[in-house]
Amino acid sequence: MGKTILIVEDEQNIVDILSFNLSREGYDTLEAYDGNTGLQLALEQNPDLILLDLMLPGMNGFDVCRKIREAGSAVPILMLTAREEEADKVLGLELGADDYITKPFAMRELLARVKANIRRVSMAPAQPPQPGSEPGKRLDLGRVVVDLEGATVYKDGRALELTQREYDLICFLASQPGKVFSREALMEHVWNYEGYVGDVRAVDVAVRRLREKIEDDPASPKFILTKRGMGYLFGGQQN
Repeated sequence: MGKTILIVEDEQNIVDILSFNLSREGYDTLEAYDGNTGLQLALEQNPDLILLDLMLPGMNGFDVCRKIREAGSAVPILMLTAREEEADKVLGLELGADDYITKPFAMRELLARVKANIRRVSMAPAQPPQPGSEPGKRLDLGRVVVDLEGATVYKDGRALELTQREYDLICFLASQPGKVFSREALMEHVWNYEGYVGDVRAVDVAVRRLREKIEDDPASPKFILTKRGMGYLFGGQQN
């Protein structure tokens, strides 16, 4: 069965171009030209990925994204924006968007991001949390335990409510504690963007959100550390 992409965009020519190119890649598409319809289709049709414009009639993309996440959906959301303001892009990520792409965009880049996000979701484990997993199927990191079989992270024995992206991020860093990874490397390995050379602010936002959930004091992190000028690393045992 083909994957379905929901396009929420009020400019007909952009919708036509996106629909045509996605169809050529084997995707089915749904189209919405305003925020309210986009939200309705997102919740009713359960698409595999959403391309979401920020500036929409009826309900803007920020509110659509927020309501989708509040409904408990983890569908990948790529925001389409003509805006250059950093605050808008960061806000979209903070509300739960997986990434953004700025208009005008190269179709090859957009298709690569669509494929990467759908592949990431298809690779995600679907098992319910199983805190009693075998030692070989978990990472014991002092106060933090990553249950690889149950796809759950525990801190001091308490399960953390992480998004798929946050879980993927801590799994990758914690699997090699003490090793520093650049933002570009994390985009490649966690976001699955091969040879990524674009905007890496999505990494910083994901790290900040993860720290808010896992650190005793997010302003003074002990688990997810920053190596200035280099990148991020997992700090190792914190007893």
